[in-house]
Amino acid sequence: MKIIGVMSGTSLDGVDLAYCEFFQQNDQWQYVIHQAYTYTYSKDWETRLKNLSKGSAYEFEKTNHEYGRLLGSFINEFVESNKIQPNYIASHGHTIFHQPQLGFTSQIGSGADIYAITNIPVICDFRSVDVALGGQGAPLVPLGDQLLFGEYQFCLNMGGIANVTINAKSKIEAFDIAAANIVLNNLANQIGYAYDDDGLLSKAGHFNTNLFDELNLVEYYALTPPKSLGREWVDAVVFPILHNFDIPIEDKLHTYVMHLCMQISKAIMPSITDGSKMLVTGGGAHNSFLISKLKDCTTVEVVVPDKETVDFKEALIFAFLGMLRINGQFNSLASVTGASNNAIGGAVYGIMP
Repeated sequence: MKIIGVMSGTSLDGVDLAYCEFFQQNDQWQYVIHQAYTYTYSKDWETRLKNLSKGSAYEFEKTNHEYGRLLGSFINEFVESNKIQPNYIASHGHTIFHQPQLGFTSQIGSGADIYAITNIPVICDFRSVDVALGGQGAPLVPLGDQLLFGEYQFCLNMGGIANVTINAKSKIEAFDIAAANIVLNNLANQIGYAYDDDGLLSKAGHFNTNLFDELNLVEYYALTPPKSLGREWVDAVVFPILHNFDIPIEDKLHTYVMHLCMQISKAIMPSITDGSKMLVTGGGAHNSFLISKLKDCTTVEVVVPDKETVDFKEALIFAFLGMLRINGQFNSLASVTGASNNAIGGAVYGIMP
């Protein structure tokens, strides 16, 4: 089965498209990423997505459909330029609201509009069923981590939010750890940079003990899994703490990197065994200062894979979850999300081939 996985993360880096093929060999799932590309957002779209949670119901619904058409145009260009023939599109959408404690989550990008523009069947809205069943609706990536990257005890993704999958022998566990690139990008933006390229800004800063201690007192870190984070939490909890410190941005970046690494180390520490390896993907994996500090904070072997896996692992896994949905197999795990039972998540638009 050949599927285009479509992923837009909370860091607003762009839309990742990965044309993936899945097959089984010796009862193990295998994959090939044939083509992959990231479409960057225009400044207008970046601003719209960043501010939509504060807009009207009218603006929300209008943007949902317009964003679906934007995704459809990206996919058409991707299909035509690579001369490919996918069976399906699996689109994560872009998260605007994530409030599982209140019983809802929302990823915009109308599947109907994507289908209408591409004429390719679409699977989308992967999280809502799990939330309706009492789960966090996140993370969903762990099933893909288990079946496609099972050789790693830990799979850490450092996108807008850092999340981890723990592939323990007895069970699989996964949860959001802390905000990552949402914060680092925002701080870099304040001094005129799109992001902290290779961690050079963070590296130039100095450690601030008071900021570090206050960040570590955030209540979320003391919660036990299942637990997950959304952009609203970062806006309400993390940014006010950073704003209250009148210190150079470089110092805030340096201190936040140290805070993030400490929280990652703390999250995985109870599950570390001899020979543990941790696969690190997402935009944060390109930040060499962050990776060096992470290695200093933990005893596990930190593995940064090839660039394609770093950049497109989440798009790959949502393509995989789409394939499971089409095959009528569970694609969310109650043991991870806290839902009442495993579920087959995803709405399907278009005629099934």
